Amino acid sequence: MADQHWRIEVDRTTCLGSGMCTGLAPDHFTLVEGRSSPITNLVPPDDLLIDAAESCPIEAILIREEESGAILAPEQ
Repeated sequence: MADQHWRIEVDRTTCLGSGMCTGLAPDHFTLVEGRSSPITNLVPPDDLLIDAAESCPIEAILIREEESGAILAPEQ
């Protein structure tokens, strides 16, 4: 499990820049030109990422398990 990584994907064309993700997971997201951007795309598992993806008002954030590509959040 120590080698497991998650991939953060943000659709910057639909992001509204609400800042929910930066408030919930400031170590993983930043706002660039008013839109969310992951600080690093590939990260160790962190439940704050699930919270951020689930809280995004337009579901512009996708969290995937890197090896399998399975979508972890938001729930489909």
